[in-house]
Amino acid sequence: MAVLIPRYGKEEIDPRRRGLLVAALEAGIFGAATLSATPMSSSAAVLGTRPRKLPTGRSIYTLEGSATVNGAAATLDTNIAPGDTVETGSAARLIFVDRGNAHILRENSRVTLPAAEDSANVLRVVTGVLLSVFGRRKRRLVTAAATIGIRGTGVYIESNPEESYICTCYGTAELIPYESTTVEETVVSEHHDEPRYAIRGGGDGKRFRRAPFKNHTDLELALIEGLVGRTPPFSFTLDQFDSPTNRY
Repeated sequence: MAVLIPRYGKEEIDPRRRGLLVAALEAGIFGAATLSATPMSSSAAVLGTRPRKLPTGRSIYTLEGSATVNGAAATLDTNIAPGDTVETGSAARLIFVDRGNAHILRENSRVTLPAAEDSANVLRVVTGVLLSVFGRRKRRLVTAAATIGIRGTGVYIESNPEESYICTCYGTAELIPYESTTVEETVVSEHHDEPRYAIRGGGDGKRFRRAPFKNHTDLELALIEGLVGRTPPFSFTLDQFDSPTNRY
């Protein structure tokens, strides 16, 4: 039986790591002790279960460190609803779902989800690092330096006061500069093809500049797509494992 292994973007995997990854897959990796309240160890992560769609009424897949929802401390039982503000503390990571979308929010990050009545469907990445996968509904992601119009894509964002890093992992994104309503660039990506830096100042008039692929993996994308019952477009079988990864 073929086992599907998501590729790491631009990361070489030596034979020892390959063996560990295959063994972990066969043991049922990519989950963790995430639906219990006990802290997750590295060994628990390897011996967990494959990610699958979260049960109805469940929002959080795993929580490491501290996080808040609307200022209240989050637990694995916390429900995350439209319009909520989610924030992580130092050395924290939160993986959660929201109406057919799934997210990994890293440490010292803050996002505000679209309100139920928000026709523009705006998700604000106030600060920090967010990796997300979205359903087919149109939405806008707003950072300190740009607005990104998307539908049915995977997106990785690092939001800082004067600059944002934006990787359209797959799909199409319209890039709109800070304090503008005009699309400066439309990015079409199959597999992390066109990362960009968004510059808030942009003295030369161009606010988006080419960037390298960095700081996120296909493994993470595969995990969160699984939490909403989907699969990403980059899996392959064990006999293809040693073949080259995509160019970036």
